Amino acid sequence: MSQEEVARKAIKHALKALRKRHLLEEGAHAPAYIALANPIAHQGSEWKEKADNLELELQQCYKAQSRLSEQLVVEVAESRSSKALLQEKEAAIVDQQNELTQKRDECSQLKAELEKKIQALELVMSENNEIRAQLEEMSVRAKNAEAENKVLIDRWMLEKMKDAERLNEANALYEEMLERIKASGLQKLAMQQVDGVVRQSEEGAEYFVESTNPTTCKNRINAHDGGCASILFEYNSGKLISGGQDGTIKMWDTSTGALTNTLHGCIGSVLDLSITHDNRSIIAASSSNKLYIWDANLGRVRHTLTGHMDKVCAVDVSKFSSRHIVSAAYDRTIKVWDLQKGYCTNTIIFPKHCNALCFSMDGQTICSGHVDGNLRLWDIQKGKLLNEVAAHSNAVTSISLSRSGNMVLTSGRDNVHHLFDMRTLEVCGTLRATGNRVASNWSRSCISPDDNYVAAGSADGAVYIWSIAKGDIVSTLKEHTNSVLCCSWSGHGKPLASADKNGVICTWT
Repeated sequence: MSQEEVARKAIKHALKALRKRHLLEEGAHAPAYIALANPIAHQGSEWKEKADNLELELQQCYKAQSRLSEQLVVEVAESRSSKALLQEKEAAIVDQQNELTQKRDECSQLKAELEKKIQALELVMSENNEIRAQLEEMSVRAKNAEAENKVLIDRWMLEKMKDAERLNEANALYEEMLERIKASGLQKLAMQQVDGVVRQSEEGAEYFVESTNPTTCKNRINAHDGGCASILFEYNSGKLISGGQDGTIKMWDTSTGALTNTLHGCIGSVLDLSITHDNRSIIAASSSNKLYIWDANLGRVRHTLTGHMDKVCAVDVSKFSSRHIVSAAYDRTIKVWDLQKGYCTNTIIFPKHCNALCFSMDGQTICSGHVDGNLRLWDIQKGKLLNEVAAHSNAVTSISLSRSGNMVLTSGRDNVHHLFDMRTLEVCGTLRATGNRVASNWSRSCISPDDNYVAAGSADGAVYIWSIAKGDIVSTLKEHTNSVLCCSWSGHGKPLASADKNGVICTWT
């Protein structure tokens, strides 16, 4: 039963009780009123007063009924809102129960997946333990193998040392035999020389004829992009080798000006070139701090010599043995290399940058030209400075040894070319010309094979030829349109080759 029905019954019950009370009072006084009509007339006012009181009570009851009705309406509204809220809560409970059921299902699935993952993990752990056991076994085997390998290496090194000792003994005997053969060959060569022209020689000696004063440009070759800093001729050949800023080495037939081969593999610009006396190996000094050695026949890099910490600007091969080379770099070192061993055998440190160097004829002394203008002589075995002379007032750019080995040509940024006696380092000739200006710190001049002429390039694009005997200009060759960086004379006496900053090579006859 609702609160509204309860309130209504309470109000009805109160009204019935009030009416019943009123009727009982009227019934109790009625007989007396009939009997005593006249005597109780005076009491009418009391009854009236009672009726008023009863009416007042009835009004109060109606007011109470009105208040109860209002309260009942409020209670009903609250009951309805409570009922709606209860329905919402019941619906939310149903939703929560459904979600709980779903979560329980998901939890069951996750439990099943977790059990699978645990089983997989246990399997992986068991496999890992097996692998660890195998690894430990392999580690033990590796350690045993390493120990055996060390023993074998020690034995092998001992055998190599013995082989090296035997090889050194054989090399010493071989070099001694070469010295004897060369000495006997030089004696025969001296007897066969007539008027400066060598007609015959023993095997290993160089063929050359008396040099001519070049006057005509025979070939003009666009050789390299970015410039050509170094050129040289093969021994006993008219084939020209050039190295350029493009990092390539090119070989040319000077009779036709045709390209015969291109060598790749150098990183950086080629700053200087040299070649062994058997023409089998070409050595390039590069701006990448390395020396590259090509097999001239196969056309591929055979060695890459590393050790310099700055660009390598000069290189030369021993004139006594093709086994040894020297290089100079802007790290202020000269390094002596053994090509058979493939590594540096000595390093000479000096205070000023070296721009050029060359071997002496005996292969025991190095001539080096430096940016302070000095010419220095070094003992390559001891790394000791033997002699030093102020050759130029500015940087030395080129050093070239004469064919006889008794004279060395130096060129400097002071635009002067000096000839020094190798034995005393005294100046035996000075060459200069109006307009002749040395173009760079690595401008290379050269001496003709018969030691009669000097050729040097100039910043004005000309090639100047001096007579050593007269000390005067005998030719000025003009074909280049940019600074001439290097010159080289063929061992046959002609042609003369020159190269410029545009990478153009000219051959002159």
